[in-house]
Amino acid sequence: MTQTKTKPAARLPLNSILDGDCIEVMNGLPEASVDLIFADPPYNLQLKGTLHRPNNTEVDAVDDDWDQFDSFATYDTFTKDWLAAARRLLKPDGAIWVIGSYHNIFRVGAELQNQGYWILNDVVWRKSNPMPNFRGKRLTNAHETMIWASKSEGAKYTFNYEALKALNEGIQMRSDWVLPICNGAERLKDAKGGKAHPTQKPEALLHRVLVAATDPGDVVLDPFFGTGTTGAVARMLGRDFIGIEREAAYREIAEERLSRVRPYDRSALEVSRSKRAEPRVPFGQLVERGMLRPGEMLVNSRGQLAKVRADGTLIADQVKGSIHKVGAELEGAPSCNGWTYWHFRRDGKTVPIDVLRQQIRAEMG
Repeated sequence: MTQTKTKPAARLPLNSILDGDCIEVMNGLPEASVDLIFADPPYNLQLKGTLHRPNNTEVDAVDDDWDQFDSFATYDTFTKDWLAAARRLLKPDGAIWVIGSYHNIFRVGAELQNQGYWILNDVVWRKSNPMPNFRGKRLTNAHETMIWASKSEGAKYTFNYEALKALNEGIQMRSDWVLPICNGAERLKDAKGGKAHPTQKPEALLHRVLVAATDPGDVVLDPFFGTGTTGAVARMLGRDFIGIEREAAYREIAEERLSRVRPYDRSALEVSRSKRAEPRVPFGQLVERGMLRPGEMLVNSRGQLAKVRADGTLIADQVKGSIHKVGAELEGAPSCNGWTYWHFRRDGKTVPIDVLRQQIRAEMG
């Protein structure tokens, strides 16, 4: 009898920069293997002629071959192909961030929807120090747009809401981010002292994206790796990365850059978590484990009492039900968080029952 041998699963080339066309390389990687994709595709700027500053010096604009497309139709075909390859790589609950300017982002957004991605937000990166409009014929182009999309509607994508809120001094993070463009010591230089890459993104931007949408150990793919900002920030934050870059000069600079990056201390990689992301602990489990006993009395901030019953419900003033329902009835409110509303007494002190829930969660690891 002939045995059928199972072909071993291809291994991901983690923390590597892959040489080649991004579509071909992505199609050669294992399906559903990536947690997040950050893509900074060519903008197809359609620049005509040379741009000069008022002092007659030439502006170092994006005029490289990789940003040149014959027509919108050609660019649209390219966009369709790379987004299809990217979607194949995403895990079911994976997500993608794509950054662009007014030249291309609307075309990219339409194709994302055509392919079944589900748009979660568009984020405006407002540049605190944008390049002026030297010709004076248009508004100063002071922002770029990022589209954040899950692989499909209903996907359980990662979003570290509390971590972003903490980054923003306790205020809910908005969809307009004010950050400076890459300059100073962060701007990488080539052998001649010029910009190594015309559209190098600031590390602050990638830091915010990766803290928001990934966890330590996640795999982040950048199909337009350039000089490696995504990889550098991923390494610092304890994420694995895969970069794809066809330009040898960019790969060389990125490799040297990454060799100098050291991950943060592992204890510093954990971020603030939403309560919703923590393991669910039913109130009845506290009763089952003897942390609270049937017949024991709970008390609210007004001194009203409720008796714990054997099935994990409460009874107070003829009101019966869950810790949330009974609290809401006593308050005359549509809802109530019973975990913070009710307290138990120990050694003459009142303690929130949420302390017991957190004790069980700590045991769950």
